Amino acid sequence: MADASFLDWPFLEARHRAWAAEVEAWAATHAEALSDEGDVDGSTRRLARAMGEAGLLRVPCPEDGRLDVRGLCLARDILARHSGLADFAFAMQGLGTGPVTLFGTPEQRARLLPAARAGTALAAFALSEPEAGSDVAALATVAERDGNGHYRLTGRKTWISNGGIAASYVVFARTGEAPGAKGLSAFLVPADTPGLAIEARIDVTAPHPLATLAFDAARIPAGAMIGMPGEGFKVAMGTLDVFRATVGAAALGFARRAFDMTVAHAARRRLFGATLFDQQMSQAAIADSAVDVEASALLVYRAAWLKDAGAPRVTREASMAKLHATEAAQRCADRNVQIHGGLGVTRGHKAEELYREVRALRVYEGASEIQRVVIARAERDRLAAGAG
Repeated sequence: MADASFLDWPFLEARHRAWAAEVEAWAATHAEALSDEGDVDGSTRRLARAMGEAGLLRVPCPEDGRLDVRGLCLARDILARHSGLADFAFAMQGLGTGPVTLFGTPEQRARLLPAARAGTALAAFALSEPEAGSDVAALATVAERDGNGHYRLTGRKTWISNGGIAASYVVFARTGEAPGAKGLSAFLVPADTPGLAIEARIDVTAPHPLATLAFDAARIPAGAMIGMPGEGFKVAMGTLDVFRATVGAAALGFARRAFDMTVAHAARRRLFGATLFDQQMSQAAIADSAVDVEASALLVYRAAWLKDAGAPRVTREASMAKLHATEAAQRCADRNVQIHGGLGVTRGHKAEELYREVRALRVYEGASEIQRVVIARAERDRLAAGAG
């Protein structure tokens, strides 16, 4: 049983403790049981539907349009500890609908959110391109007016989670109001839009639904735009500002599972007439993982609390949470493999699975190197503001 003492921290309220108990009860019964790396499409659909039936998707797809970032982080922390695919299914319903929840019209929310909340329609966030990942201003996909109240989307998106199985995509494209990031707009695009095709499915280390999308003059109504023309960068960054800390929460969940496994295996594995735990080097590894887990939790829940408390932007704090938690989770997973020895690198063992699951978190939604740039620039700006 993972340590739950953090639930008593002042960052969290009684309703969050009740929510954590609800998610934990569901996850203990369903998360791993419904997850199958050999059938990631089917698993994602089953998990989303089951979460919807249990009412868990009310937090990432809220009826009132208010995202509870602490609630999102708690769920991802708990779900990731049980199953990477369960965490993925939950998170994508939030990220894929987040732009509409935060910036959409009442009509767009009514069209998208009820089915997403029920888990019957999967959502996706389509930002990255073959030549534009971290550099959002370099997006090449274009949306051109066709003169009849519509836009035509042309270009490619890649590394799109839920690609190929989503019912809708939030697509970011260049509409040309200004150079660079100021000339982007966001659109809600149904998966069955003519001109939208799944170009390729992508197989990655920790399997989950991932694809490259191709748009060939895909015609969408002007009413599909989320926010105003030229506000696509604002929509994307505003959404990521909410969900970036939750990536840290998922990493925290993986780290907790790895840490618990490390301690349990060290305590029962015997060699040279003693337990592995009795070896001082094992104790050092356990202590380092304990500190990594606690520090990650503090950063994650601080960032979430600040956002829920009304901070307009928590870019610095969310970047710190994601950077530390994902890097720390990789260290915890690596120590867990090392403590398990040959078992730790055996296909199908949970230690091996965790090692693969954690790695991608250091890349997606802003690689660790990008988070360092964001944090450094924030510190420079803070110093300049103080000097002024």
